[in-house]
Amino acid sequence: MKFSVLIAHFNNAKYFKDCYDSLLKQSYENWEAIILDDASNENEKTLVKKIIEGDNRFKFFENTKNQGVGFTKSKLIELANGEIVGYVDPDDAILPTAIEKSIEIFKKDKKVALTYSRFMSCDENLQAISPFKSANQVQNNDKYFFNYPVQIAHFVCFSKEIYSSTEKMNTELKISEDQDLYLKLYEKGKVIFIDETNYLYRTHSGGISQNDHKKTSYEYWAKVIWNAMQRRKLTSINGKKIPTEFSSSAEIFNLLTYQNSIPYRIKKKLKILFQSLF
Repeated sequence: MKFSVLIAHFNNAKYFKDCYDSLLKQSYENWEAIILDDASNENEKTLVKKIIEGDNRFKFFENTKNQGVGFTKSKLIELANGEIVGYVDPDDAILPTAIEKSIEIFKKDKKVALTYSRFMSCDENLQAISPFKSANQVQNNDKYFFNYPVQIAHFVCFSKEIYSSTEKMNTELKISEDQDLYLKLYEKGKVIFIDETNYLYRTHSGGISQNDHKKTSYEYWAKVIWNAMQRRKLTSINGKKIPTEFSSSAEIFNLLTYQNSIPYRIKKKLKILFQSLF
């Protein structure tokens, strides 16, 4: 079973060597790395090409013009040859057994659509700061699951075949394209949590996702959730009517506040335990 590492690159060559080195250390050997550059500066592209030179597991492609993250990540899936794929940002890195742990799950159960684990927030030098503690196994087959608050995060790997059965990634998204992808895959198969820290997430001033305006990010995320509600043909949630037209993030997130309550969380944990046993 082949694994394709998907790398959307835009002017991040400064940190790419750490990402590259982490792939060379993978315990699972049947992998390729697909790099799609989104119209970076020429010196940035040259540096990345120099790092991967001579290793035919790495394949470098370029957008003819800057297309944005939604388009680039969607195109990466099309370029991949692996049955299982997963994104690694060029300024981040993965642990040596990250791919192997995911592949093991997909080999055991063909109904698995997506796996994910924990990530470690790191400083600019990729030194650990703190783990993402919210990651846990989510309840499967729940039409009211919207990954809010976030539980599914890095390192996400998914079946390319199952992805092909979805509406696929929204190429117009500039933010929350990952949340859009996760919810679409969630609707098509099992989602499995790997209780390990397998991803190193670098925080630095040049990180695109780290610099997006928070209000804009919430608008995109809310629209992704509203779209999922429409796909699932939901008209109400927890006794509240779902708007037929998207108006604001506040309206959507207000529908989901009940999911933060203690009784709801206890009930959810019991359902997850039941699913794990049976």
